[in-house]
Amino acid sequence: MSNHLKRLVAPGSWHIPKKVQKFVMKTAPGPHNAGALPVGVWLREHIGIAQNASEVRKILHQRDIIVNGRPCRNPQIGLGVFDIVSIPKLGKHYRIQLDKRGNLIAIEIPAESATTRLCKIQNKTTIRGGRVQLNLAFGANILADNTYKAKDSIVVTLGDGTAGEDRFRIIDHFPFKEGNVATIVGGKHSGKVGRIIEVVRTASSVPNRVILVDDSTNERFETIEEYIFMVGRSGIAPELEVSA
Repeated sequence: MSNHLKRLVAPGSWHIPKKVQKFVMKTAPGPHNAGALPVGVWLREHIGIAQNASEVRKILHQRDIIVNGRPCRNPQIGLGVFDIVSIPKLGKHYRIQLDKRGNLIAIEIPAESATTRLCKIQNKTTIRGGRVQLNLAFGANILADNTYKAKDSIVVTLGDGTAGEDRFRIIDHFPFKEGNVATIVGGKHSGKVGRIIEVVRTASSVPNRVILVDDSTNERFETIEEYIFMVGRSGIAPELEVSA
C-alpha cells in the first residue's frame, strides 16, 4: 500500500500547495482519522524547519518532536484538533486547532499550557471490577469515576516523559449541556466557537442538532452533535485563539 497520495486530492484542511509537487505524505493509521495532518507534512509545509523527508526523519529520530507528551518517531502520524506539539530545542509549543475556514493551524502557546490537553470523551465502558473507562477521541483510554459522560470534554495532564510522571490526571471537566461553550470541528461552521442554547433531539437515525450563539456577535448557527467539542463552561470564556 502506498505511503503517499496526490497533492490534488489531499484534504483541504491541510492547507498545503497543490501543484508544487505531485505527491505528499499520507496519514498513517493512529489516533485520528485519515484527514489528520501528518507530522512530516506539518514540519515541512507549516513550520518550515525541515526541507525534505530526509530532514524530517532525522529530526524525529533525535526525539526532537513531542506530541501529547511523548516523542514522535513516525512522520506519518496524524495531528488532529487540540493535539499539543512541543519542540524543546527551540523552546516552542503549539496547539493544533481549526481556523474559521476549517484549516488545521498551529497556535503557539506558553510552556505551561503545553502540559495539559483538552480531550473529548467519545464513549465510556465498564471493565473488569466494575471500573469505568473513558475512551477519548484521540485514541487514549483512562480510568475515572461515573461523573463523566460521552460528548463531555475533560482536561488531562500530559506528563513530561519521565518515570513516575503525572500523566492523564483529570484536572477540569466541561459537560455537554445547554449554556456551556463549544467549538465546531466539522461542517461549514468549522472553527467557530459559541454557547449552546438548544439541543434538538430526534427520534430517528438523523443526527441530533445543536444550536449555538456567538455571544460576541449575536450570530446563531447550527450543527450536528458529532461536530461539537466542548471547550468551556457557562460564564467562562475558553482559552482559544482562532484565526479569521
